[in-house]
Amino acid sequence: MRKSKVGLDFEKVEHARGVAKKIAGQVQDFVEGYTTVAVERTICRLLGIDGIDENEVPLPNVVVDELKSKGVLGQGVCFFIGNAILETGKSPQQIAEAITAGKLDITQLPVHHPEEIKKALQPFIDESVSRIRTRRQRREHYIETIGEGSKPYLYIIVATGNIYEDVVQAQAGARQGADIIAVIRTTGQSLLDYVPYGATTEGFGGTFATQENFRIMRKALDEVGEEVGRYIRLCNYCSGLCMPEIAAMGALEGLDVMLNDALYGILFRDINMQRTLIDQYFSRIINGFAGVIINTGEDNYLTTADAYEQAHTVLASDFINEQLAFAAGLPEEQMGLGHAFEMDPMLTNGFLYELAQAQMLREIFPNAPLKYMPPTKFMTGNIFRGHIQDALFNIIGQWTHQGLQLLGMPTEAIHTPFMSDRYLSIENAKYIFNNMKDIGEEVEFKENGIIRKRAQEVLSNATELLEKMETEGLFSALEKGIFGDVKRPKNGGKGLSGVTLKADNYFNPFVEIMKGKK
Repeated sequence: MRKSKVGLDFEKVEHARGVAKKIAGQVQDFVEGYTTVAVERTICRLLGIDGIDENEVPLPNVVVDELKSKGVLGQGVCFFIGNAILETGKSPQQIAEAITAGKLDITQLPVHHPEEIKKALQPFIDESVSRIRTRRQRREHYIETIGEGSKPYLYIIVATGNIYEDVVQAQAGARQGADIIAVIRTTGQSLLDYVPYGATTEGFGGTFATQENFRIMRKALDEVGEEVGRYIRLCNYCSGLCMPEIAAMGALEGLDVMLNDALYGILFRDINMQRTLIDQYFSRIINGFAGVIINTGEDNYLTTADAYEQAHTVLASDFINEQLAFAAGLPEEQMGLGHAFEMDPMLTNGFLYELAQAQMLREIFPNAPLKYMPPTKFMTGNIFRGHIQDALFNIIGQWTHQGLQLLGMPTEAIHTPFMSDRYLSIENAKYIFNNMKDIGEEVEFKENGIIRKRAQEVLSNATELLEKMETEGLFSALEKGIFGDVKRPKNGGKGLSGVTLKADNYFNPFVEIMKGKK
């Protein structure tokens, strides 16, 4: 029988998990009946459609917008593209180019038998599935042969706006000891309903997520990984209005980690909740198949709400994110469920509360590579205090065996970190991780002490919240501002017009293949 260091009742844990499963099941019942423009554009990309037209509109957008404008998107791009392959003998790419040139209307072609349509698509499906499998095998081969860093993985960011400058900084970070490089995405890209094309050099607060940028950075990290004798993981963002598209592009180019939360875009980018919950399902199927670790965004709740008072909302959301990920076939080992070290540093015994919560999450999700976020809300520009706050965060990360330790930077409240700032942060973490390596196995927590009581309290509050949500459903809970004190309307926000009810001919072969049912 599992024993809890913080006195958790694992029957209560499983009860909470069961309630979260019911909440996720209600969402999944809704999701199964709909598709979105982003899902259909993703299918276009997985069928080999790429490139842009003379106005720099991505061809997947051209195809999907054509079907949407004619009111037939609910039949799905697979139905129309497969039928057009049979009728014209062209490849999906050639069909997209003909649509762009105004030479082909795929909605007006004679309709073939459904089985023939599916058969016509199969070579293109097989090609992209094989490419993703090969990418995953390549990662696994690297890890087997040159190895990787130990957990917690040291996770740093680069954010210059220029992919080529990002490469310089990313390789420097890897040489300094980083295990994961996250290329921060340019401000506002999550609200673009298309994916920019090609290599980019002019992002703001980050660099555009494009397939070519993914390719450039993957190549750079493989080179430096061979140099330092350690596989370096690449992280980017597939949140936002193009969530499944960017997941597919990352899978094709060998990314390892993706920001992929079911609720983040709803709460912090005002993206419509229906759109986001449909999109996250297909994006997680793709990430699961590609062996990508997803990062969820619960840590963000604590930047808009009080970290002590609202800690239970983080746990409740982690439970829901876990169940939505299971529904998409994503294994626990790829669930980087999020939480954060975000309490006010002036709070008496704040370190003990943070330690209690980190240990609690480690025990509740024992197989998940938990993503632990550093203090950001109370970084003031006082770099000396900030460095100490980051050190306390690193102590807890090692003590409670977190999976992905996103390192804080002493100057992060002042400017985009320099390479020297990253060096200090990596040095800080490596010193603590080595010096306190086995503290988690050596120290026990006092019966009825502050740490045990805090963990049990957060679990109880989270369970109570989940039970309330089961009664009213996730959509209603989001409308009432349950998470992060942010309220969102079910029929408001960005992207709702891109949601479409599935029609009779609809099929998406990638779902069954990638969930391992074919």
